[in-house]
Amino acid sequence: MRRVLGRFSLRARLLLLTSGLLLAGLGLVGAVVSDQLERYQLARIDDQLRSFAAIVSGVSTTGPPEVVDTARHPELLDPALELLGTPYLVYLDADGEPAGGIHASRLDGATLPSPDELRAVPAGGDAVDLRAAGDSARWRAVAMPITGWGGTVIAAAPLAEADATVARLRTTSLVSGAVLLVLLTAVGWFALGRGLRPLRRIEHTAAAIADGDLTRRVPVLAAPTTEVGHLAASLNTMLGQLEQAFADRAAAEARMRTFLSDVSHELRTPLFGIKGSTELYRMGAMPGRADVDEAMRRIDREATRLTALTEDLLLLARLDEAPEGQLDPAPMDLRTLANDARHDLRALDPSRKVELTGPDGAGPPGPAPVHGDEDRLRQVITNLVGNAATYTPPGTAVRIGVGTADGRAVLEVADEGPGLTA
Repeated sequence: MRRVLGRFSLRARLLLLTSGLLLAGLGLVGAVVSDQLERYQLARIDDQLRSFAAIVSGVSTTGPPEVVDTARHPELLDPALELLGTPYLVYLDADGEPAGGIHASRLDGATLPSPDELRAVPAGGDAVDLRAAGDSARWRAVAMPITGWGGTVIAAAPLAEADATVARLRTTSLVSGAVLLVLLTAVGWFALGRGLRPLRRIEHTAAAIADGDLTRRVPVLAAPTTEVGHLAASLNTMLGQLEQAFADRAAAEARMRTFLSDVSHELRTPLFGIKGSTELYRMGAMPGRADVDEAMRRIDREATRLTALTEDLLLLARLDEAPEGQLDPAPMDLRTLANDARHDLRALDPSRKVELTGPDGAGPPGPAPVHGDEDRLRQVITNLVGNAATYTPPGTAVRIGVGTADGRAVLEVADEGPGLTA
């Protein structure tokens, strides 16, 4: 069953479910109403039969009454019997044999209950169902003993009209229920289509995102307090995180490409120096001992530079995998690094003007306490100072700022060089 339902759309499945529930509800209501109507009619007929039988049984007689021919005076007896709700009254003697009775002229004698059926009616006043001769119709009968005579009086009425009324009610309920089910199913089809429209818009948005448009967002389709509103808000939050993740990934890949390009350039320079020295030696361009020693010194210098670059790359890899395990933080003050950086820069280019100030050049340098790894921080500052000395014209002024800003320790290296493009 689940596999069959899985082939239908959500709209069709919801409609089938609601239609099934509506059909069950209509069927249950129709069954309850028809059952209550049948019970009511039987109770009404039983009360009429019981009342008339009680009146007749209370009349003291010494023998069975005379048989009355209702065909002679139908205008007198028929209205009375119909008014009392008892179109058939029959007497049974002590042996259970019919001893007389009357019935409405509209009733055919062949359709009356048989003597065997009549003898089966209990004489205590309980109403029971009887079958007419030939099982043509149902009857309802009540029997009571007659005062002063050993016989029994039975009041009976056919249930044809009651059964017809219940049958008409059931037919009406079936037809009206079918019409109502069709109408409500049609209305439900359009209502579900309108209600599921936000989900289709979400589907279209997801398809656009799957095609690469990460800037798309689910439109506001309903109030935030509704299920669709919650879903749209959650999806937009997730889409924002996905877009940011892809942007971060793209930026990381760009940085990695730039990093690899820079590393290749940095590695190529010492390698070319070593390769050139070895080529000169192989070609015999170093005839003297002094030339060989100078070449070996250059090779050693470039090898040392390669070792330092390799160590830096290894450190970056370790920091990327487990940054906390590669650092040795301790309390320190950034003013120490700033002062050392000023001396290093003056040593590299005595012609430069090096100024030590507070953050953003405001006032004198101030305390900048941090909990960090001094060696790694010193490595960063050394790189900044080296860049300022290398990539700005000789004599360009450099400012080193250190202090506290917005509750954070700050150390900055600013120069007046041409700067970098975006």
